[in-house]
Amino acid sequence: MLIVTRAPGWDRFKAYFFDWGIYKDSFPEILHAFWLNVKLFLLAEAIILPAALVLAMLRNLPGPVFFPIRALAIVYADLFRGLPTILVILMLGTGMPALGISWMPDSQFFWATVALVLVYTAYVSEVYRAGIESVHPSQQAAARSLGLSHGQALRFVIVPQALRRVVPPLLNDFIGLQKDTALVGTLGLVEALKQAQIDEAATFNGTPYLVAATLFVALTIPLARFTDWLVARDRRRQQAGGLA
Repeated sequence: MLIVTRAPGWDRFKAYFFDWGIYKDSFPEILHAFWLNVKLFLLAEAIILPAALVLAMLRNLPGPVFFPIRALAIVYADLFRGLPTILVILMLGTGMPALGISWMPDSQFFWATVALVLVYTAYVSEVYRAGIESVHPSQQAAARSLGLSHGQALRFVIVPQALRRVVPPLLNDFIGLQKDTALVGTLGLVEALKQAQIDEAATFNGTPYLVAATLFVALTIPLARFTDWLVARDRRRQQAGGLA
């Protein structure tokens, strides 16, 4: 803080990013645009959670007969974890409508959602897979000895235990997804960051970016603290179990 506030250009920096009048004037518009980020986040997350669980379970199918399915699941996860999210958004959001297929949606919101779902399903599936593999093999053996099939063992024994273990890292992915909704502005969708850019161009002042940052932080910090609380609660449970 001392270095920044005593820098030679601090007065210009403060005038450009901390104009209270522009902050108040631009806040309603950017807040309205921020609801697009929230809607995109909620819709994508509702699809990602079950899709990623299915993908994780496909990667855990046993036996050589399921090798092609496991291989495809691995290729999918590796591909979409390796691609930058913004590239997937641009390729789908600009490329798919350009195909001109009559039955294919041309909505930018639709393709932005699809892009986020494709990318984050790959990330979340790895979280699920780590949780499934963290369950001791004896749980699977015990379930099979009771006459449950592999699928039933996963559904009733393995997955419920895995889900409890992966809630904190899942919430971290939620935070990342919420922030990445700002990338859809590259398609022209007027979300919070895009609206801040519009206001900045109109006022020649960067304070609207501060408004957008405030809204994102106001949403992500409670999620981060909730994640910390869940981690601490899980640690206390483990310690209590060890003492018992």
